[in-house]
Amino acid sequence: MKIIECPRDAMQGISEFIATDIKAAYINQLLKVGFDTIDFGSFVSPKYIPQLRDTAQVLEQLDLENTNSKLLSIIANTRGATDACSFEEINYLGFPLSVSEQFQLRNTKKSIAQSLSTVEEIQNLSVKNNKELVVYLSMAFGNPYGENYHTDIVAELTKKLQKLDIGIVALSDTVGVSSPKNIAPLFSTLIKEYQSIEFGAHFHTIADKWEEKLESAYQNGCRRFDATLKGYGGCPMAKDDLVGNMPTEKLITYFTKNLGLSPLELKKSLDLSTLVFK
Repeated sequence: MKIIECPRDAMQGISEFIATDIKAAYINQLLKVGFDTIDFGSFVSPKYIPQLRDTAQVLEQLDLENTNSKLLSIIANTRGATDACSFEEINYLGFPLSVSEQFQLRNTKKSIAQSLSTVEEIQNLSVKNNKELVVYLSMAFGNPYGENYHTDIVAELTKKLQKLDIGIVALSDTVGVSSPKNIAPLFSTLIKEYQSIEFGAHFHTIADKWEEKLESAYQNGCRRFDATLKGYGGCPMAKDDLVGNMPTEKLITYFTKNLGLSPLELKKSLDLSTLVFK
């Protein structure tokens, strides 16, 4: 089981700038918990995501001496990937590749075909610099733009990513439209067909839908989940209103109570001893 805590996703849509020292102090607390990975920042143009313009400065203040957690940074082009690769402390680069042509243009200013070429370039950079590329298939469960959507489109993109030797693909519910009806067939089919890929779930959700999404993904083989404390955040590039993330505390409650796992069993992959959820 891998839980990826995403303070980057929680903060990126907040209009008031959060001081660098505060960001670093918060992420340093998260590093003590034992999450598999912290999605901590972004090397994206400050013009589009001004909140994260200080990612390099935040990284300088992180205490990585006493943590097993790895660091992930979001990038949207080869320039951002090159910047991220210059930091030895960063383990993963995360790239958003959309099932929606309209959203891909909105998010990265490139078509899906152009973005696939960018993925190949970034994959080469990642391998050369001892990083691992995580591709987020955004709008994987549908979109608000009225475009043609089918699970076959997701499968087709996944096949192209496999040919590029992408090892981690996160199916992303960018605007909160996923449900057990579309979650179950996607995870069960893709996990079975592409065994070389680790599939993750990056769900955006309203308050009363988180559990059915989580349960459906887990029961169909997903063992990698993105989340944020209290469910803060969402994608500011998707719509004008933000749909919150999967709440970390609810995710952990689900695994410790609903599935009958003890805290000690969960601690094998996630150390909860330093964090109390309320």
